[in-house]
Amino acid sequence: MANRPFRVGIVGCGRILNAHLRGYQLMKEAGYSNFRITGLMSRNPADAEMFRKRGEGPTPRVPVSKNMNDPLSAPHIYVSDFQDDVEAKVYASVEEMLADGNVDVLDIPATLHVHHTHALAGLRVGKHCIVQKPFSISVKAGQLMVDEARKRRLQLGVVENVRYGEGTRVARWLIDEGYLGTIQMVAYWDIGTLEWSPDKIVAETPWRHQKLIGGAGSSLDIGVHWFDRLRYLVGEIKDISAITRTFEQKRYTRDASGRVIQEVDCDVDDAFFASMQFESGAIGQMSFTWAGHGEMTNLADGMVLYGSKGVLKGDKLVLDGGMTHSVKALFNQRASAEVKANYFPLGLRDAFALGYYDFFTGIEQGRDPETSGEEGVRDLAASFAICESAAVGHPVTLDDVLSGKADAYQRDINRHYGLS
Repeated sequence: MANRPFRVGIVGCGRILNAHLRGYQLMKEAGYSNFRITGLMSRNPADAEMFRKRGEGPTPRVPVSKNMNDPLSAPHIYVSDFQDDVEAKVYASVEEMLADGNVDVLDIPATLHVHHTHALAGLRVGKHCIVQKPFSISVKAGQLMVDEARKRRLQLGVVENVRYGEGTRVARWLIDEGYLGTIQMVAYWDIGTLEWSPDKIVAETPWRHQKLIGGAGSSLDIGVHWFDRLRYLVGEIKDISAITRTFEQKRYTRDASGRVIQEVDCDVDDAFFASMQFESGAIGQMSFTWAGHGEMTNLADGMVLYGSKGVLKGDKLVLDGGMTHSVKALFNQRASAEVKANYFPLGLRDAFALGYYDFFTGIEQGRDPETSGEEGVRDLAASFAICESAAVGHPVTLDDVLSGKADAYQRDINRHYGLS
């Protein structure tokens, strides 16, 4: 492998793949090209052909999101747009891809319930793996992946783009520089969404609303993003107390005239409210819902962090006494060139590009990426702690979720996949 670029096999060719391919493209344009995408796998080969070569394959899907900050709104990209020396092969199964001996790394943006089976298959034959969030269908499944990677001394990562987002990076710098002082309180909540409330199938993917395929609902799909950011900025979570609801028992996709063209019965949450304590002594509240009629209600600046010297609201830092700063402006003016290069190597700002760069250079250097498998499991445990707490009606610790002691919610998932 040292004498050739990493050969990457992409496993799963759904709508999120556009954001992945854009990351690869931007990484290459910035000057890092130690990779080639050599395989595209989908159970429906036409879906893989859709991304292989411009001018060929089926008509691309229309993006399901109009929110430009949502990776699901990324424009359609073909591998051939940034790679003209190697043509990716199409495979109908991960077993076929692995048997062909044409890949060194698996990038797995497949449906959640196969993350652990595909990653374990790759790890067992010596392939490094990076897996779309959420990391796996249960904490136990994720731990199996981590253990296998450790046993075989392979790199394992999770595509956690929020960690690499510019706002998250500069907030970490701000905290490290002492502007906020000691973090005391956190607020992070939305009720309703602009695109999926009150009863739309989220991203037109019914599996998100089915427990044995999607694991959990808003608590997991959004929770892993938010918990990764909180853990990165505030520290490890001690315990969580939460309630969940499934307000919309059915969800629908409708055409332009309002006619229902798809529906799904829901057995996962579409709303959660959670309170948490951090190991540091900080406390926080968090909520997110796909449910909600009329209009959404949210914190206009997104995440809010209160420290002993001031408050951070999105990009706005307000210090005691009322002095206000743009955090990005502070970072640009005061961070050293070394710090800037560390947070944004090659000048990259795209979160997916930064994540891939960290993953591939980690393989080269024999180190884990920032968003390692272990990090993915801890984000997963925090998210499932919401469901576990709601199931038993009292707070649960992260240690108990990680150890499997708190598993009332996940028990039937683990049983279904032979993990119990």
